Amino acid sequence: MKYDCLMIRFGELNTKGKNKNDFIKKLYENVVSATSSLKSVKYEKSHDRIYIHHSDDEKDELIKIIKTVSGISNFSLVYKCENDIDVISSSCLELIKQENGKTFKVKANRADKSFPTHSDDVNRYVATNILKNTNYKVDIHNPDVLVSIDIRTEGCFIYTNKIKGAGGYPLGIAGKGLVMMSGGLDSPVAAHLAMNRGIKIECIHFASPPYTQQQALDKVIDLLKVLSINKMPIKLHIVPFTKLQEEIYKNVDESYAITIMRRMMYRIAAKVAHRRNCLCLINGESVGQVASQTLQSMAVINEVVKVPVIRPLACVDKEEIMNKAKDIGTYDISIRPYTDCCTIFTPHNPVTRPELEECIKYEAKFDYETLVNDCVHNINSLTIDSTYSIDEISDLL
Repeated sequence: MKYDCLMIRFGELNTKGKNKNDFIKKLYENVVSATSSLKSVKYEKSHDRIYIHHSDDEKDELIKIIKTVSGISNFSLVYKCENDIDVISSSCLELIKQENGKTFKVKANRADKSFPTHSDDVNRYVATNILKNTNYKVDIHNPDVLVSIDIRTEGCFIYTNKIKGAGGYPLGIAGKGLVMMSGGLDSPVAAHLAMNRGIKIECIHFASPPYTQQQALDKVIDLLKVLSINKMPIKLHIVPFTKLQEEIYKNVDESYAITIMRRMMYRIAAKVAHRRNCLCLINGESVGQVASQTLQSMAVINEVVKVPVIRPLACVDKEEIMNKAKDIGTYDISIRPYTDCCTIFTPHNPVTRPELEECIKYEAKFDYETLVNDCVHNINSLTIDSTYSIDEISDLL
């Protein structure tokens, strides 16, 4: 006997009240999209479960994919049988014989209240059959094998496993945000966390050739390939930032250069977000991590935009960020030694408590509005998925 179905549970989505159906519909669409490359799968959907019927040879790949789909609390490989107590009992016996434990517990859930046998009686009936026909012993506190029986109107589902899902909300249910993607450790982790809360993302990257290298952009492409695995393709907007950055360093005191540069980036990002119908900006800033990420710096930089700015890592320390980057597969890409435009002209003594009046004074020294508009008008945009070839952009910079 083999498990022939995968049962998906929603967890947090069950708390959504009247909006629950919208969340489940989006999750179902995302599951179908993520598993579309598998040939054997067939889908069922109820009010609180999604079922994927599959062949045995595609089981491992299916599990790998489903683990990455946000909005799933947990899932199990299950065997489906009819709602008959004797069929249920014999199926549980066959399944537990395939396990290697010595102790067991039976736990039935009678979601279908029309089923004539109550849960406790199902537990006793099935356990008795297992005790008579195997060497297993009962352990209700710490069993080697937990035999779970889920009796529902659509059938009975039996399983001995529960696999943790990605959690969060279905990708796209919360709208779209624009991620300021540098290529370092922080921004891809912030993007991942935003996606896991249901935010579909586009990304903006600021390139300053010849000061920044092609390899810095390659890093960003590779990061987005990881983030887009089994998910929606990600739009990347590449901003030609060289002229504007040079004007900043010609006209602004070194201590204020990073603050003014970030203000320009926010202006550009806000315009792109408006053009692309993004509801927020997202970045990897963490309070106090660098000079431009003190609370006073954030306040002065934020002053140039009205669009909300989400900082998923605001109160997360660097070690946690590094561990998360390793978990999601972006760490080794992010630590490649190629600098982005935020680090090529790092000042020796950047201001940590910038004054808004000083920023306005420096910005009045050059025609930044024309330069900002030029940046926006000359953006190159790409659509990245897990199969994207970097060779396609070799002449972009």
